[in-house]
Amino acid sequence: MIKYLKILFLLSGTLHFAVAQQNYILDSLRKKLNNATREDTSRVQALNSLAQYYGFVQFDSAYFYATKGAQLSEKLNYEYGKLLSYQSRFFAFNVTGNFPMAMEQALNYENSFEQLRKKGRLPGGGAHYFVGFLYLEMGDYPAAIAKLQQCINEHKETKASMPDIFFCYSQLGILYNSKHQLDSALLYAQQGYELGAKSSKYFKKFYSLAIGALGTVHVSLGHYKLAEDLFRYGIQQSGQFNNIYFQARNYYSLAKLFDKENLKDSAIYYASVSLRLCIAHNFSEFTLAASKLLTSLYDSEGKTDSTLKYMRIELAAKDSVFSQSKVQQFQKLAFDEVQRQQKISVDQERYQNKVRLYILLAALIVFSLLAFILYRNNRQKQKAKIKIEKAYSELKSTQSQLIQSEKMASLGELTAGIAHEIQNPLNFVNNFSEVNTELIDELEQEVAKGNLDEVKTLAKDIKENEGKINHHGKRADAIVKGMLQHSRSSTGAKELTDINALADEYLRLSYHGLRAKDNSFNATMKTDFDVSIGKINIIPQDIGRVFLNLYNNAFYTIGERRKAEGLGYEPTVTAITRLIQPPSGGRAVEIKVIDNGGGIPQKVVDKIFQPFFTTKPTGQGTGLGLSLSYDIIKAHGGEIKVITKENEGTEFVIHLPINNLS
Repeated sequence: MIKYLKILFLLSGTLHFAVAQQNYILDSLRKKLNNATREDTSRVQALNSLAQYYGFVQFDSAYFYATKGAQLSEKLNYEYGKLLSYQSRFFAFNVTGNFPMAMEQALNYENSFEQLRKKGRLPGGGAHYFVGFLYLEMGDYPAAIAKLQQCINEHKETKASMPDIFFCYSQLGILYNSKHQLDSALLYAQQGYELGAKSSKYFKKFYSLAIGALGTVHVSLGHYKLAEDLFRYGIQQSGQFNNIYFQARNYYSLAKLFDKENLKDSAIYYASVSLRLCIAHNFSEFTLAASKLLTSLYDSEGKTDSTLKYMRIELAAKDSVFSQSKVQQFQKLAFDEVQRQQKISVDQERYQNKVRLYILLAALIVFSLLAFILYRNNRQKQKAKIKIEKAYSELKSTQSQLIQSEKMASLGELTAGIAHEIQNPLNFVNNFSEVNTELIDELEQEVAKGNLDEVKTLAKDIKENEGKINHHGKRADAIVKGMLQHSRSSTGAKELTDINALADEYLRLSYHGLRAKDNSFNATMKTDFDVSIGKINIIPQDIGRVFLNLYNNAFYTIGERRKAEGLGYEPTVTAITRLIQPPSGGRAVEIKVIDNGGGIPQKVVDKIFQPFFTTKPTGQGTGLGLSLSYDIIKAHGGEIKVITKENEGTEFVIHLPINNLS
């Protein structure tokens, strides 16, 4: 009891100091704003300083000052001021758990930062941090890693001060800790902690994030005493810089630690302190976490009244942070940003094609004029003929390349459109979310009745539904990633590629694409890959398009046979790779794509690689797929052939000579 009173006394002193520090900082910021009477950039910066101060204390004030700063920046055409306003509003929306609005500000910040950096007005690589942080909050780890690592890499490229990017390392530490990859988690969290200690004065107010991240990793490693010291240090640091959000966060982490150590009284005390701060300052996300912990603690002690009290707070906070409309809005923002990036890529490709076309037309006019002059000049008739033939040959070659590029761009645009077909798994996510909402309502009723058996049954149902939501969310994520990689325009540069991984990836991509359009479609996929092949030098996007075309044709033909023969037929597609020694010498990779569909009629086998020839009904095929595949394999120095038998199946065989793939 005496120890507990000592802790209370020390915390009281810390809080009194924090309040005094808070009043001092607030007075100085208000004085700065009052002195900036003219509507110029200094007033914009004063408004945003106040907005950032309130960003971790009071949402309404933060949003008010940030909006004022944005309006004045717009009037002055002050791009840096707009950037600061996006940052301030991000802080305000994030600490209240409004992730969709925070994501909108993060995307605006990212785009504005990139524009200023391209103009040479802004160093460093912090453009992508906020988007990466939000992906981490929503559990999209691959996207979060990509954005946070991009921040670090760009910061290194610009040779900016590395300590000022410490929070990227700390968030990666938190991410890998969530994935239970503790070696990586400790490495990044320790780097963030050490860099944060050296950071500039402006970034020092975020240092408690790095302290708390390292403490969280040490909890996972079982270093409880070290973790406790770090959390207390984080509380002291956040109090010094009046960062109430991180202060509440570190109190919560300390409570979780004491719960793990079975020190229930201390856990309840620190969780209560965190919850009071969260409710007072509308920190919805940590209101949810702290109330959930208190519900569990009081429930373990059999204190029903307190359990119900904090359970109500938990449910209200959960509805505020993770309401279905907010989740859908966040998903739409993220998906729209992916679509926007794809559209930019496609538009750039089309613009380049237009430029090439104009150059081609200009060259055609020039060469035609040259041909006319040379034709009229009898003394140089033979010389003119040679030049014209050479120019015509080069023109045809350039024109062929342009047509090939345009086909690839069209194919990429078509593939990107298939991403819309992921609506099916998203519908599952939405439906199960609605079911969980109803189950939670029933759970509240049964809790009120004291019917624990029914409460356990409902909780089990909710857990199962959460698993289904997670499954279908991952399914949608896999479809989108695969389709985006397929739609990405080829650079034309060869690179060392694992041909087995590429063949397997596009097999799954093709299958998911067809399943997205027809969820009744099912087939058996078999693979037999030669692991001794290793990596070979190819253009992966182009070879990937060959795989995708062959797989799509195979799945189409087995689907048609299934419709004709019914359940007695088992549709199967097989992919095989082998390292071989062809009769011509050297080494080659042999790739086979085999199906047990209806086969290709012998009378048209010789035509299948011709442009615009297709065996599919009108409107279901363009006749360009196999023609493009043939051209791509030839460009790699290889060959493609077909072996087929009607009513038994088809086998496409590709040979890629390794010696020619450099």
